[in-house]
Amino acid sequence: MATYAIGDIQGCYLTFRKLLEKIEFDPVEDRLWLVGDLVNRGPRSLETLRWAYRNRDSIRVVLGNHDLKLLAVAAGASSPSPQDTLDEVLAAPDRTELLDWLRRRPLLFEEGALVLVHAGLLPSWPLDEARGYAREAEAALQGPGYARLLQEAFTRRVVWRNDLTGAARWRGLTDIFTRMRMCTREGRPSYRHNGPPEEAPGEVPWFALPAADRGSYTIVFGHWAALGLYIRPGIIGTDTGCVWGGTLTAVRLSDVTVFQEPCAD
Repeated sequence: MATYAIGDIQGCYLTFRKLLEKIEFDPVEDRLWLVGDLVNRGPRSLETLRWAYRNRDSIRVVLGNHDLKLLAVAAGASSPSPQDTLDEVLAAPDRTELLDWLRRRPLLFEEGALVLVHAGLLPSWPLDEARGYAREAEAALQGPGYARLLQEAFTRRVVWRNDLTGAARWRGLTDIFTRMRMCTREGRPSYRHNGPPEEAPGEVPWFALPAADRGSYTIVFGHWAALGLYIRPGIIGTDTGCVWGGTLTAVRLSDVTVFQEPCAD
């Protein structure tokens, strides 16, 4: 039995299936950890989402920013941008079943000393605090008022403060889990930059700032195509920009062996 972490698929279903062939994935014996952003910008979001739902017993998925965008558009809380490729999902006869399953995915998943998250964790958060914030935000999204929550949350951007309440608090938390790349040197999340870290003077990658208990676990994440494959002690970054013509990456977590498949979509 092997466990593989796979980077942002974003609807690149053909590449994803080729990568599964390369790693000889067995859904009975093996497990996949998907870092989020199953959908959007690539051409086959519906096929990707359906595969994930069919194989839900063999995978672990955390929510990414594009997954939340799909849920927001479906709830009438956001409008698609010209670059979005969500129409096929929104028009699907099994849309309700798929989106209800997606909405109930976590923001943070743990197993042993491994932590799966789409974008990152705020450096000032010990893991137990991050876990609590994730459960708080997940409960709100999974509750009966989720559509109104999304409608209120997607009207504005906020920067996280612990005294935030309501939809603003949910947005501040989910932005950290699903959108953060850089922080100020004081450790506040910054969302101004999505390129390589060296092109953001005065800011630092979230994982480069000291964290009280960081040495006790390894964070597996995606979201940052411009960072590329990034493997350091305690950190495994898996987004290698498949949807932009790069590769889709799988990392076997037991020995950190890397497998890559060029974009075929």
